[in-house]
Amino acid sequence: MRFIKMFLAAVVILGTLVFLLSLLFPSTARLERSGSINAPLAEVYAEVSNLETWPSWNPWHPAYTGRGNMLQQYSKPAAGLGAWYTWSNTVGNAASGRAEVVAADSLKGITYNMTHPAMKPVTGYIELKPTTDGQGTAILWRLETNVGMTPWWKLRGFLMDRMFGASMEDGLNKLRDICEKN
Repeated sequence: MRFIKMFLAAVVILGTLVFLLSLLFPSTARLERSGSINAPLAEVYAEVSNLETWPSWNPWHPAYTGRGNMLQQYSKPAAGLGAWYTWSNTVGNAASGRAEVVAADSLKGITYNMTHPAMKPVTGYIELKPTTDGQGTAILWRLETNVGMTPWWKLRGFLMDRMFGASMEDGLNKLRDICEKN
């Protein structure tokens, strides 16, 4: 009986410490990467604002690198303000999600919202501007999500860069390669 009481006390103390430690983490998680693309701003904007091109470069698109079993629907038109796409798994668990462009400016970039039942809502920003030499496009891609006050979401937010940073870099590199080929 004494062992059980000590175990329960240890669990309560550990849980309290984890919760108190989690209060030190921010409630908003951010992931961002930047780069430059040797292509005109208009060309890069055309690629990022058209949701039908996302499977070729965006690592969070469900069809990226040929992931199968995904049913996708796109708005008409699939580019610019108000454009959206949805996806759902055609096999097994019917996980579905939606991405929608909520701001679009051909001289500045786009803002989009992405929702999925297994994650917190994410707001994505793809900011564009001409490079200092005027020959290319500087790009900043940022994802933000409000992780709330629960310790497990705050820890996930704290580790967001380690978990997803390499994927974002891969996506920017693919976008650069696509835009520079045109």
